[in-house]
Amino acid sequence: MNGLLEIAPAAAVAENVADSCSLDNYLAQPDHTMDARIAAAREKLGTDVVLLGHHYQRDEVIRFADFTGDSYKLSKVAAETDAKYMLFCGVHFMAETADVLGRPWQQVILPDLNAGCSMADMAEIGQVEDCWDSLERAGVTDEASGGMIPLTYMNSAAAIKAFCGERGGLVCTSSNARGAFEWAFARAGKILFLPDQHLGRNTAFAMGIPLTEMVVWDPYQINGGVSPDRLKAAKVILWKGHCSVHQRFLPEHVDRVRREEPGMQVIVHPECRWEVCQKADDVGSTEHIIQAIERALEGSSFAVGTEIHLVNRLAKRFAPLGKRVITLDDSGCLCTTMYRISPQHLAWALENLVEGRVVNRIKVDDDVKQWARVALNRMLEIRI
Repeated sequence: MNGLLEIAPAAAVAENVADSCSLDNYLAQPDHTMDARIAAAREKLGTDVVLLGHHYQRDEVIRFADFTGDSYKLSKVAAETDAKYMLFCGVHFMAETADVLGRPWQQVILPDLNAGCSMADMAEIGQVEDCWDSLERAGVTDEASGGMIPLTYMNSAAAIKAFCGERGGLVCTSSNARGAFEWAFARAGKILFLPDQHLGRNTAFAMGIPLTEMVVWDPYQINGGVSPDRLKAAKVILWKGHCSVHQRFLPEHVDRVRREEPGMQVIVHPECRWEVCQKADDVGSTEHIIQAIERALEGSSFAVGTEIHLVNRLAKRFAPLGKRVITLDDSGCLCTTMYRISPQHLAWALENLVEGRVVNRIKVDDDVKQWARVALNRMLEIRI
């Protein structure tokens, strides 16, 4: 990234540090120093490149995206675009998904390889294979027990998606999780859900499955820390994983809004804790949250439990329409890994393409890609 970053004098850094450390200032001072270079590179590349931007991406990057959306929407775009290069302004598992669904001649680029996902990292393929072997030995997966289908959330590595595809399962997003559960229960009596326990628990509970029929598999404990009898009795086995952003929201945050902002609606993402979702007025995916605020009457107000960049973007968008949007927790629920994609990284990746160099390419192995595509294609057939 030589030539992209200009280092401020030490005195200037010291003078401004007190003003730039708070989350409010961090988000209110976007970096537009790369705008001209990004725009120039985009113009030279034309339709050879398509920029995909996740909703949680920072404003000064997502403003250049050709398509914005949640994981479900961007997965469909990845399967349909004809661009030679897909530049994914998101995190690693999203870029992997784009490579799985893309055409053989397309290449996927992640501007910063350090843009990962802590949730996805909580389920490693070796751990999942060990879990499945243990469940098989316990007789949990056989037909006598009703059979079991593995489902994985989009926020997982391609190897986990392939694992599910090869064993008759599929991938889901927060938009179509219920449809995926219904699809699985039509084919088996049990589900192993990876890697977000909260989305799995909230989805199953909304379908009428009691908490007593769900167990959490801890990959760092023998037999997942669950007795064979409980495993056999459970309808849903939840992997012990979570989103580091959404798990920050607590029931007390909802209580505070009820107390300090009477009449304000609380809407949260299903990656939040079950206790938070139970107290909220509405629970839904990123797209659901956006649509709910869009449909609301003028004068409506919302406390939103999701990533701060999206919340701030919604607040600015709907303020002129007489709608108030605040974060459920003002201590700062920032997706730090998504934030790694900076204007400097974007400019660097684009300018290298202009020079004929593909940097930070994300390429999934062919054997993994085959079964991951099966799981993803099954997902794309599910109705939301």
